[in-house]
Amino acid sequence: MPGLRSVTATRYVTPLREGGSLPGLMEADDLGTYVVKFTGAGQGRKALIAEIIGTSLARALGLPVADLVTVDVDPALAANEPDEEVQDLLRASPGRNLGVDYLPGALDLDPSAFALGTEFAGRVLWFDALIGNVDRSWRNPNMLFWHGAPYLIDHGASLTFHHSWSGFDPARVAARPYDAREHALLAAAPDLDAADHDLAPRVTGPVLDAVLGDVPDEWLIDEPGFADPAALRAAYRDAILRRLWSRTAWLPPLRATVDDARGSAT
Repeated sequence: MPGLRSVTATRYVTPLREGGSLPGLMEADDLGTYVVKFTGAGQGRKALIAEIIGTSLARALGLPVADLVTVDVDPALAANEPDEEVQDLLRASPGRNLGVDYLPGALDLDPSAFALGTEFAGRVLWFDALIGNVDRSWRNPNMLFWHGAPYLIDHGASLTFHHSWSGFDPARVAARPYDAREHALLAAAPDLDAADHDLAPRVTGPVLDAVLGDVPDEWLIDEPGFADPAALRAAYRDAILRRLWSRTAWLPPLRATVDDARGSAT
């Protein structure tokens, strides 16, 4: 599996305190700058796994996302940081972490201030429902506006079932309704039918294999109930495909939510 491109962190620039996991802006040996999310943060490697799967799948579906890399962090970088919280985080995150390409000058995207279109809104809503993304509300849209286009960010709160594989019920998770009542793009009259027609055929086993190949093996080891990373990748693959095949269960209530929002706006 090819995996993500790897870089080595050379300098910690500044913490980004908007999120709860304290990502940091770091420079790397490829002269790039990345928003780095750390394995030693509160949600640990599960959030990074969800970030990779969500972002890589979004890219495969033609949705706009920033590039990802893995970032090798030397805990010795902590010695130069005055902030004890940052020191602790760097020391707790040796080795590979996740970097998101920094988009300089990007603005937080307020959906009420930009005309995003029903097609785009439908594709994003459909995608969020597929992966169970609970973190794209009107309070925190997790979208940026950069070079005249929207970008989707922060998918670490997706695939929440993987926080408890021991209690994982494939059929229940596959059919679970997606609560879109506070989704950031609900007011944009999302065209779910067009999104389903276009995106569903693109979510295939080979596509998911490529997506899951971006997740480093070391983030998939020692998961109770799974013999090795290959077995865990197969479980993710199966869960997402089951979710796709169960659209007859979760798309109708999602359409009803969109229709209710459209009715309230008229």
